[in-house]
Amino acid sequence: GNNTAIVASSSSNLQPSKFTEGLAAKSRCLVAHPVNPPFAIPVVEIVRAPWTSDESVQFTRSLMDRIGQSPIVLKKEVDGFLVNRLQFALLAEAFRLVEDGVASPEDIDTAVSKGLGLRWSFLGPFQTIDMNAPGGVKDYCDRYAEGVSRVVKRKTTHENG
Repeated sequence: GNNTAIVASSSSNLQPSKFTEGLAAKSRCLVAHPVNPPFAIPVVEIVRAPWTSDESVQFTRSLMDRIGQSPIVLKKEVDGFLVNRLQFALLAEAFRLVEDGVASPEDIDTAVSKGLGLRWSFLGPFQTIDMNAPGGVKDYCDRYAEGVSRVVKRKTTHENG
């Protein structure tokens, strides 16, 4: 048998520890989740189980780089991985804005597809806030913490449903 092959799932949410614990090759098991549509979006999330070897993660990251993908490595398992968690946060706020009568779903889609999405195609959130305050990220946090806190801590009526 092959004792060097990496065993990878493309799951978008199932943590590798949930299906690899009993496997003999568990140190070579991980998730390599391509983001849809993979022909247009090069990000691949690499998620390790607690027993996945560093060598398996490094090999998978290197392979993804070599084939033109943009791998991101999660340091630990988390529900939704990285991309879905960011998407869930945006979706929660989008639903809240519609529910509160602030904007239509169509206008929210436009704000993302013609606004934030274009910005995010070349600047991440930390790069953006670093650029938006003269003193960088810390200055941004100092200037806007109160307003940001009011927005992100607002409770929704759909939290438990």
